[in-house]
Amino acid sequence: MCRIHGQFNTPTHPHELTAASAAQHHGGPDAQTNATGPAWALGSNRLAVMDPHGGAQPYRLGPHITVVFNGEIYNHTDLRTRLRARGHHIPDHCDGSVLPALYAEYGTAFTDHLDGMYAIAVVDTRHEPTLVLAVDDMGMKPLYYQHDPRTGRVTFASELPALLAFDQVTARVWEPGLEEYLATKTPFGEQTMFEDIHVMPPASTLVATRTTRPRLIRRTTTPDPLDIPLPDAAADLLTRLRHQVHRLLRADVPVAAVVSGGLDSSLIAALAAEAHPALHTFTIGYKGGPWPGDERHFARQVAHRIGAHHHEVEIDPAAFPDLLPDVVRHLGQPNADPITLSSLALFRQIRDAGFTVALTGDAADELFAGYDRVTHALRAPAHHPWADGYADALAAVPQALREELYRADYRAFVHDRGPATQRLARRLRAGDGERLHTLTEFETGTRMPAYHLRRVDHMSMAAAVEVRLPYCQPTVQQYARALPAALKVTARRGKHVLHTAAGNLLPRAVLDRPKQPFTLPVTAMLRPGTPLFTHARDTLSTTRLRQDGRLEPARVQRLFTEQAERPSNRTALAIWALLVHQLWLDRFLTTPGTDTTTGTDTTTGAGAGAGVAAVAGAGRPADQETTG
Repeated sequence: MCRIHGQFNTPTHPHELTAASAAQHHGGPDAQTNATGPAWALGSNRLAVMDPHGGAQPYRLGPHITVVFNGEIYNHTDLRTRLRARGHHIPDHCDGSVLPALYAEYGTAFTDHLDGMYAIAVVDTRHEPTLVLAVDDMGMKPLYYQHDPRTGRVTFASELPALLAFDQVTARVWEPGLEEYLATKTPFGEQTMFEDIHVMPPASTLVATRTTRPRLIRRTTTPDPLDIPLPDAAADLLTRLRHQVHRLLRADVPVAAVVSGGLDSSLIAALAAEAHPALHTFTIGYKGGPWPGDERHFARQVAHRIGAHHHEVEIDPAAFPDLLPDVVRHLGQPNADPITLSSLALFRQIRDAGFTVALTGDAADELFAGYDRVTHALRAPAHHPWADGYADALAAVPQALREELYRADYRAFVHDRGPATQRLARRLRAGDGERLHTLTEFETGTRMPAYHLRRVDHMSMAAAVEVRLPYCQPTVQQYARALPAALKVTARRGKHVLHTAAGNLLPRAVLDRPKQPFTLPVTAMLRPGTPLFTHARDTLSTTRLRQDGRLEPARVQRLFTEQAERPSNRTALAIWALLVHQLWLDRFLTTPGTDTTTGTDTTTGAGAGAGVAAVAGAGRPADQETTG
């Protein structure tokens, strides 16, 4: 597991590689290395998980193929055997060491042979110098990039702060970003909150040469639908999960499991304990309670049932104002889920306890229809506006309240472009096939990589912890996508097949409990007199809001009055989302339209953040094609 960064089609000064490496040091504290050529550079920060004494990056095959890699390749042993049989020398047992030979054999189709989570950069100078970037099918390992069409320069990094460390990278507000963020809690798709910076979509490969525009190739997989009875489906699913969990326990460093007390993570921990009798489990709670939604007693029951060494991490809400800037810095762009803060604190404690790898239960809700918004949409009558209700449920701030919060010029800009919630609802209504298929493909292919997997990656790697995700493994996620809706959603609950699969492994209290979001009880914590309330009010000051120019300061201040007098989830999450957004502006865009890396003015027209946008959205970053 590593962090990677680099540039192509431009000379790179050594100080830029040093600065980018320093910005990602937390995710790769064990080694910092790079390689450079006449107009390219590759860098890596290593977190040693497999073969700690081998695996030195960049990986090379002769003088012409150079590779850096972030992630884990779980089938590297089989690939090593196959490649050696074809005459390749693989120098050690590190998983990433197979990549140069694999690329030499198969070219840009080398990802077809990978089983794992990864972000990979290849520079191939055998003929015309070529850059190849690739990410895994689920988007577990993010890769951000900027392409300058004038020069052909491509700059990339695992994290946004590292990308911004390169001198030529520009950082301007993407004007629609505030609306998109408040409507969906973080930008979806390839666009980031920075106008000209994009993120690789899941299952994609980007190819750039000295003379051609970057070409984005999307890999597609569509599993054949299954017609299978519930008992057989549950048994098959459990077999697949068990195999993946046991395989993902293999590492040359200590491995733990995160247990929230819900079904998804508890089942992963139960399967891990079968092959790892001394398993350590971790869960999180908060001082000063009792707080609503505390799940620690469920996590204790699971740990006792499976015989794990259980750890309860307890953090103090008084520390939130000090922790939030770290969260925002590591994320690189706003994410309105309060669990980001808890995640960073939890992973830091896991690392401090001596563990470098943690298994989690992420992605089960997306694959098995576990969210209430999905089950409500599925149960709605045929002509009911189900997509509107579903899109509303994704928002950090409902559309009606967003319009109250915006200044008139930004409100007009949003309406000219189309409110984000309405555009998303139209997209969902236009989906092909049955409703569950449309929602599952959106949840797994669009929302989960942007909102969920990047949070997990950035918060875990901020603490130098590698998270492994059994539900995201190909044999599990493709099987889940192929199952019929009736096995996932019943009149009583979602994730029906997963509940059935776990029936003999978990306490009844865990199996029978109502679904509860794994989140921070921000509504109860955000009240007058608390450090968090004071910090939010000070951060969202009239002066700061006027500097950005898109929000109406008086209406934002009224949110604090409403939360003090009539606390609600709606108001609390709105304050939290605006707080995170303002902290992001303060950290990455100290003044509107200013390039954070150089301090020079890059604003055009009315300027980013100046009320009325000069830019209504970036164009498509690369030519695109799809492979099946």
